[in-house]
Amino acid sequence: MIDLFPTSEDDAVEIVRSHAASGKPLAICGGNTRSGFGNAVTASDRLRSTNVAGIVSYNPGEMVLTARAGTPLAEIEAALAENGQMMAFEPMDHRPLMGTTGEPTIGGVIAANVSGPRRFVAGAARDSLLGVRFVNGRGEIVKAGGRVMKNVTGLDLVKLMAGSHGTLGFLTEVTFRVPPRPKTEETILISGLNDAEAALAMSAAMALPVEVSAAAHLPMTVSWKFLDSTLPPGEATCLRIEGLPKSVEARAAKLAAVMSAYGPVIHLNRADSARLWRDIRDVLPYADGTPRPVWRVSVAPGAGHQLVAALRLEAGVDAFYDWQGGLVWMRMEADPEADLVRRFIKALGGGHATLIRAPAKTRAAVPAFEPQAEAVAILSARLREKFDPMGIFNPGKMGA
Repeated sequence: MIDLFPTSEDDAVEIVRSHAASGKPLAICGGNTRSGFGNAVTASDRLRSTNVAGIVSYNPGEMVLTARAGTPLAEIEAALAENGQMMAFEPMDHRPLMGTTGEPTIGGVIAANVSGPRRFVAGAARDSLLGVRFVNGRGEIVKAGGRVMKNVTGLDLVKLMAGSHGTLGFLTEVTFRVPPRPKTEETILISGLNDAEAALAMSAAMALPVEVSAAAHLPMTVSWKFLDSTLPPGEATCLRIEGLPKSVEARAAKLAAVMSAYGPVIHLNRADSARLWRDIRDVLPYADGTPRPVWRVSVAPGAGHQLVAALRLEAGVDAFYDWQGGLVWMRMEADPEADLVRRFIKALGGGHATLIRAPAKTRAAVPAFEPQAEAVAILSARLREKFDPMGIFNPGKMGA
C-alpha cells in the first residue's frame, strides 16, 4: 500500500480529486494505531493526516481548542495539562489491545468517536465536538460548526463526522470543548461481588448525590491484572469520585459508607486511581499480544452481566464491565460467535456489538459493526452517496 501524506488541506483536495476522477479508492487514516479495526478496506493508496498537524488556536479561558486532524493526541494532552484542562471523553489508547505502534491523532479519535470510562456521565467524543473541517469525496472543503459553544450551525453534520470512520470525508481540522481537569480523584473499591451483585451496587452508587464519574466491575479472572496484582483477591467493583480535594474526601466517605453494606470497601489514592482507570480504559486484561477475538458491547447497564452469563453456557468467554455495566469488553477463547452474541443482545433488549480485534481470516467473514436495520442502512447509503459519490473513502470499512 502506498502512503500519501498531504501537508495541507489544499494538498488533500488535489489527492482526493485525482482519485475521485479515476474512481481509485483511498484508505483513510491518521497514526494508524487502530489498524485492523472495522471491516477490511480494499485500496492500494492510503491517505494519511499525520502531516496536517498542529494546534490552530487554544485560549484556555474559552475552554475550546482547535487542532488540525493529524495532531498527535499526546501534544494536545500536554497543552491541556499545562492549563489544568482535559478532554472530558477520556479517549482510549487502542495500541495495547490492537498490538499497533505509531501515535494516535485527534482526527483518528474523532473519526472513531473514541471514549473512555467517563463516557456514561460526560458523553462521547462527538458530544464535545463543536466544529470540523474536512474534504469530501468530490474534493471540496467543507466547514461545519464553529468555536463558540452556543453556536449550533451545522451541529448535526459535526456529530455525523464523529464515528464515521473516514467513510464520509477526510478530516483536516476539529474544534472541541476542554473543561477543567479535576484537582484530584479517589476510587472506592468493593470486594467480592459477583456480576449481578456488582450491577446492583453500581446502580445504587449512581443514585447517590456523590457524582460518581466512573463505575466498573472487574471479575476475578481480570482483577489480578491491575495495579501489579495488589488489589484484594477476587472480584473488584470500582467507583471513581473526582473534584476538589475536600469535596472528594467528603463524597468518597459518604459513598464508602453506603457501599460497605454490599461488601468490604477500600480506598485507592489519586495515583493508584488514575492508573487503574487508565488501564480499564485501555482494556489492559486483553492486551495480551494475541489475535483472540475481542468484542466491545454496549447494552443497558442491567443487561451486561445477563449477556455474559448466557454466552458462557454456549461459548468460551471472558469479560469485564465499564460504564456501570453498560459497556462489556469480551474476549472469546476461539470463534467470535457473532451470530450468538448478536442474537442474545437482541433478546436482552438490544444494543451494539463491535468486533474490535480478530484474526484477518475472521475479519473477512464477520461484520465488525452491528448490522443496521434496513431503513437505517438505506439512509446511511444515501448519506455516503452525497458525501462521497464515487465511493472512494474507506470502501467496505463499515460494511457497506
